[in-house]
Amino acid sequence: MLSGLIGSVLPAEKLRSQREMAEELDPSSGDRSGKRSAFWTMLVLSAVIAAAGVFTDSTATVIGAMIIAPLSTPIMGIALGVVRRRRTGAAARAVVSGCLVVIGVGVLFSALVPGGYDLLSNSQVAGRTSPGVMDLVAAVATGLAGAVALSRRDVAAVLPGVAIAISLVPPLVVAGVCLGRFAGWLALGALVLFLSNLLALVFAGMVVFAAAGYGGRAGREEGAVPRRTYTVLGVLFAAVFVPLAANTAFTLMIGVWTDRAEEQAEQWLAGREGASVTRVYTASKTMHIEVRVPGEPPPVEELIARLDGRVPDGVPVVVETARGERIDAGRTGG
Repeated sequence: MLSGLIGSVLPAEKLRSQREMAEELDPSSGDRSGKRSAFWTMLVLSAVIAAAGVFTDSTATVIGAMIIAPLSTPIMGIALGVVRRRRTGAAARAVVSGCLVVIGVGVLFSALVPGGYDLLSNSQVAGRTSPGVMDLVAAVATGLAGAVALSRRDVAAVLPGVAIAISLVPPLVVAGVCLGRFAGWLALGALVLFLSNLLALVFAGMVVFAAAGYGGRAGREEGAVPRRTYTVLGVLFAAVFVPLAANTAFTLMIGVWTDRAEEQAEQWLAGREGASVTRVYTASKTMHIEVRVPGEPPPVEELIARLDGRVPDGVPVVVETARGERIDAGRTGG
């Protein structure tokens, strides 16, 4: 049954040859100088475009950077090299040096960020500094799709790059921007997202390339890829999965606390006609409660008292009115 499924997904008559795959993914084969110049030109341009998109909080611009980013090629080259039991030093060096260049571009662009700017108010930053388990799941699925598309001749050549690059360059740029602003924890979150995506892509590529038989005759048999390689990947996956799972659980808890805070804030305003809670969110470890209320809001001490025991102690609470007034209500549990 498994062999039949593999045969339908990776039909032998549609697969690229070993030589074609090596030419496509191995930086040390074929026209090396041409590959290097194309790789670095497109990588730097994609990094600049991604940085501009992050700086302007433009999703469309970031997507443009994703489309032309070439970082997926050496990553899949690592997967192919492992399956073929060939040295992957050239591909690994391209990935490492490429990452450093992209992060450097992000650091340079961070100089354009105004002083006191809240990075988490930028959706392009906030969306890439708090990764969760579903990001890892998406990366594995993306890697499988990209590896299948690379292996088959009848799939458009542009698909793998578009599908895979979406998870690579933007997190690195965000990490650089955060490092440039000395936001170490945010930079670490973006780097964890990138690392989880990289490992997922390599693992998915290895599975598909081994199933396609690119390891030679033994590649179609179980155990073609050294067990030690899978062991190392498993350990790395576990190391990445733990913080992703912890962050996912923390995000879920924040959602629970936010719902509780919104409920209590609505009760806090219940006595005021025309008053309502428009939004409750958490940013930079502070809970923000946006309200629309005629005149002055009720005493904020009542709100803090209502939140006692419903959200963790010590959380700063800020009430923001529709008129632009900002009231520091204090800390919960105080």
